[in-house]
Amino acid sequence: MSSALERHAADRLEGLYGRHAHLVDLVLALALMGCATLGSALTLPGAQPPDQDKVGVALMGVSCLALLKHRTHPRTALVVTAICTTVAVALGYLLTPLLLAPIMAALYWLATLTDRRTTRVYGCTTIVTMTLAAVFSDSMDHLSLVLRTIGPVFWLLLPLAAGRGTLARRAYLKSMQARAEHAERTREEEARLRVAEERMRIARDLHDVVAHHLALANAQAGTAAHLTRTDPEQAHRILTELTATTSAALRELKGTVGVLRRPDDPEAPLAPTPGLHQLPELTAACESAGLTVTVTTDGVPGPLDPGVDLTAYRIVQEALTNVSKHAAVDAARVRLVYEEAHLTITVTDDGTPRPRGTSEPGRGFGLIGMRERAQSVGGCLSAGHRPEGGFEVTTGLPLRPYAARSTASAPDPEPT
Repeated sequence: MSSALERHAADRLEGLYGRHAHLVDLVLALALMGCATLGSALTLPGAQPPDQDKVGVALMGVSCLALLKHRTHPRTALVVTAICTTVAVALGYLLTPLLLAPIMAALYWLATLTDRRTTRVYGCTTIVTMTLAAVFSDSMDHLSLVLRTIGPVFWLLLPLAAGRGTLARRAYLKSMQARAEHAERTREEEARLRVAEERMRIARDLHDVVAHHLALANAQAGTAAHLTRTDPEQAHRILTELTATTSAALRELKGTVGVLRRPDDPEAPLAPTPGLHQLPELTAACESAGLTVTVTTDGVPGPLDPGVDLTAYRIVQEALTNVSKHAAVDAARVRLVYEEAHLTITVTDDGTPRPRGTSEPGRGFGLIGMRERAQSVGGCLSAGHRPEGGFEVTTGLPLRPYAARSTASAPDPEPT
């Protein structure tokens, strides 16, 4: 508690010092002048004070005036102060901490305003000079050589240590401020990244829902129009399924957009997350649009992480949508291979590509979205034409997302 109060008081003093620098410097110079004047009047018991009282006061006055330029010329201020103090000691003034007050202040400011090498050179030179002056001063003959040596060294080392400590504290505060600013920028960048990832996820979801159901609805409508005259009952059945397809599309769109509402909004109910257990419904919807889908499973199906299960379902859904839209074929195959830690999904067809305007085969948002979904859970996806004809999409997914990505990159549960 006391250290915190001391730091707070030091911060307030530094703030005051920065706002009224020249006024504070003048007050400090006057205070140091008073200390030096008082120190020039002190003598040892039994010793005679020097006769040049006015000379001593003048020397101390010059040294204190030099301190007013310590901000721009700290070396010059120290040299002038050291010379004045040395002359005063040579004239017979007793070397006391009060007489050393101006030179101690100059050493402190030198340590806080200059680099380490400059502080070391000027500080050591000043200490040696003042120690020699004390050793050869007649006013200190009553003291032993040890006391005359230790005294100046001790008192002049104090401001140097205090100045270096102040400089280290300022550097620490500056680094802490830089860290805080960096952390703030990092939080802002992370927030922007999360927003971008969420926008990308919503875009993928909307693409999956719209592209799949509209492709099915288009195929069902075309088939029903073709059978209207030749097989009215079959056309009526397909139109009934078309209504179910469009209703499902509306539900999924409402649910997908509903995640943008507040979680407690009753108008945005969330349905269970889709997964591979809904493949029968998906294949049945494709068959109503004229695409027969054969699903085969190798290995023992194991439990899937919800994010992996959702990714697998969306990839199969998008791959079958692409077959229905872009391949002149009425059949597709889905193969699920369960291994110890991986699931491999292969969707193939034997058709030939339909004309798709200016877009290149194998390019588009569908494949981009499938590849992003696979990578988000630590998997990979490849797609391309088969040598024997047709198109193939192969996806490798871990049964569990990588530990480092399971909480950060797995897709969020989405409505159906």
